[in-house]
Amino acid sequence: MVTTLSLVTKVPLNRELRIVLPDDVPTGPADVVVVVASQPASPAHTLGDLLQSEFFGMWRDRDDLRDNPEFARQLRVQAWSRPA
Repeated sequence: MVTTLSLVTKVPLNRELRIVLPDDVPTGPADVVVVVASQPASPAHTLGDLLQSEFFGMWRDRDDLRDNPEFARQLRVQAWSRPA
């Protein structure tokens, strides 16, 4: 079994990181990989960015969906309830 955890953090001035793993992570040998970005991460997107994207209103003109908001809600429920 492989358990993959993705953690995002900032490296402090003392360059020391402490990682506390969840209780369900098995003990024993592990590979730890640290990836340091060479440039700052891109800025977070805003609600205005989403409103201007092709995703906003993408189901607006669909004739095969009777209740677009309900359809989107069901997709979210299915996505959030998938096992990790």
